[in-house]
Amino acid sequence: MTKTITLAQGNGGEENNELIKKVFYKAFKNEILERSEDAAVIGKWAMTTDSFTVSPLFFAGADIGKLAVCGTCNDLAMMGAQPKYLTCSVIIEEGFEVESLERIVESMRAELAINGAVVVSGDTKVVPKGSVDKIFINTTGLGEIAREGISSNNISEADVILINRDIGCHGATIFAAREGMQMSSALKSDCNSLYPQVKALIDAGVRITAMRDATRGGVAAVLNEWARQSNVCIEVDEEKIPVSREVQGICEMLGFEATALANEGTFVLALPRESAPQALEILRTFEVCAMASMVGEVTQKHPQRVILKSAWGTSRFMETPSGELLPRIC
Repeated sequence: MTKTITLAQGNGGEENNELIKKVFYKAFKNEILERSEDAAVIGKWAMTTDSFTVSPLFFAGADIGKLAVCGTCNDLAMMGAQPKYLTCSVIIEEGFEVESLERIVESMRAELAINGAVVVSGDTKVVPKGSVDKIFINTTGLGEIAREGISSNNISEADVILINRDIGCHGATIFAAREGMQMSSALKSDCNSLYPQVKALIDAGVRITAMRDATRGGVAAVLNEWARQSNVCIEVDEEKIPVSREVQGICEMLGFEATALANEGTFVLALPRESAPQALEILRTFEVCAMASMVGEVTQKHPQRVILKSAWGTSRFMETPSGELLPRIC
């Protein structure tokens, strides 16, 4: 590992995993933490925390406030938990506009209402100009588990892999906004609360093995983490991965892989093959999930690896993203 921290170690990919395991897991080692889930399961409750440093603060489809609430509530939802209580801590740079702060807080309020959650505690710090980039937000969430047993450590050959919508919209939107790219398209971040979709699946009795929102590192990071955690091989059909024309265009123009782009309203599901048709039918009732798709299956062909199969019959390993991707995306 490097002797100093690099931007690559915050990208959600290989370097980030190494930093977490060799520094934080080493110091804080315990059974709950080592399960490496989106949220810690403690009895009937799930708990998670996250910090948000996106640039720009306001972008097509959302802003840092909506992002903060969605990010934490979605991590709870991925464990089958209904978000209930959040804390909110902010670090604000001296000179930050009060009007912008009010817009951010209003976005948070609106997204909390969608999740049925409330902020019950918080902290505010103001630091000298230049100490932070405008505003950083940390949110910690507590959710009540509605469906027990969901875990990325339990994936088996009985499962198939689904994605709830088209991928890469958040990462592509942030990059376009940060670089000042003028685009005549409807591209916007997928930032969205996932609990309503998860609740619909649970209420319908759909069997779910694992869920994870594909944030930093994208779908590629999620699938590789799952393959290692459950000691399985995940085989994915490249042509079945849902990608919008706008995102595909940006990827082709700039050499990105859509599967490595960040998302904030996209999640991956592992569930028994017989449950897939019902799950897809339910997901597609949501407007944003029109492109929901079954993209792969779980095998033992190459344990702890992800195989990407092309439409031409060739195969290659889908690696965990590495290097500096898109900084300040979440």
